[in-house]
Amino acid sequence: MPLLDLFWSMLYLFLLFIWFWLLITIFIDIFRSDDMNGWAKAAWVIFVIILPFLGVLVYVIARGHGMQERAIKQAQAQDAAARQYIQEVAAPSTADELAKLKGLHDSGVLTDAEFEQQKAKLLV
Repeated sequence: MPLLDLFWSMLYLFLLFIWFWLLITIFIDIFRSDDMNGWAKAAWVIFVIILPFLGVLVYVIARGHGMQERAIKQAQAQDAAARQYIQEVAAPSTADELAKLKGLHDSGVLTDAEFEQQKAKLLV
């Protein structure tokens, strides 16, 4: 019987983990939702805290259709912000490129014509 006890313990822990994950997901969705005002959010939170099983079930039935849409919208906004930040940080500025060209020109690697041509490309 120790193996059966282990099975039931593992199942209980797994279900407990899923329950907490679902609660956290619902609380995140409540506060992520733009279509509810503060009082509606407070009411949902109180409902889920006081009657957890019924509150979660009612929330998933009543507002579950938009949970995935709100999660996708937030993920897209985070992705766009990350891409914009990376482009701002990673892209060298025109002044840096001009300084590099000037250094190459001063060291004799670029001729006057090549320097002017590359400078025109950067400034356009």
